Amino acid sequence: MRVYVDEREKSSEIPQYLASMGLSVIFKVLEVGDYVVNDLVVLERKRLDDLIKSVYEGRFFDQLKRLRGLEGLKAVLIVEGDLLDIDKYVENPKSIEAALVSAVLSFNIPVLYTRNSRHTAELIKYIAEKTQKVGKKAPVSLPTYRKVRKPKTSDLRAWQIYVLSSFPKIGPTLAERLLRKFGSLKAVVNAQVTELVRVEGMSEDKAKLFKRVVEEGSQNTAGTSLDRFISKK
Repeated sequence: MRVYVDEREKSSEIPQYLASMGLSVIFKVLEVGDYVVNDLVVLERKRLDDLIKSVYEGRFFDQLKRLRGLEGLKAVLIVEGDLLDIDKYVENPKSIEAALVSAVLSFNIPVLYTRNSRHTAELIKYIAEKTQKVGKKAPVSLPTYRKVRKPKTSDLRAWQIYVLSSFPKIGPTLAERLLRKFGSLKAVVNAQVTELVRVEGMSEDKAKLFKRVVEEGSQNTAGTSLDRFISKK
């Protein structure tokens, strides 16, 4: 069971709890959310004080829009703390309750509630266990080596995305993220696995396969099939 954790969550106790529970914890910069579980579920964690602050600053609804816009991932909002304590922080608790109702009804994002960081970690572990079972039932998808059409223009960015999308398990969205992160196609190719996995959607297995395709010489891999590497979870 693998959990990607946004680096801003390092200061919390949750990653330590998750590791002690046997989960593989990988820190990286996440563009959306705080935790990504088994490449299937993205979790946005809000402590009660942070929830209140983000609602009043207007960040909350922007985050909900970004969560709703994710493709291939189920978004979940976790509120950590006792909602009965809201009136200790704000004069109008109903404004916070209304924001949470909007998350469910307007953005179709379920909201789960936890008491503290330990409880949050336990919930994440449970989600990891449930999604792991789902993942095992899912068929393994083999790569398509041309996931985007060949560009008909001289736009260099389009050609760079086209080239990266030719690699196994890398689509145009991930190719765009890699280019945005590293700045150029050459920099992406030269990046190490530990750097590649910091990009959202680039799992360790994908990064290792990418480096294998880039670096291994044909004299050492003649007749070798990629299937066993591509299908590896």
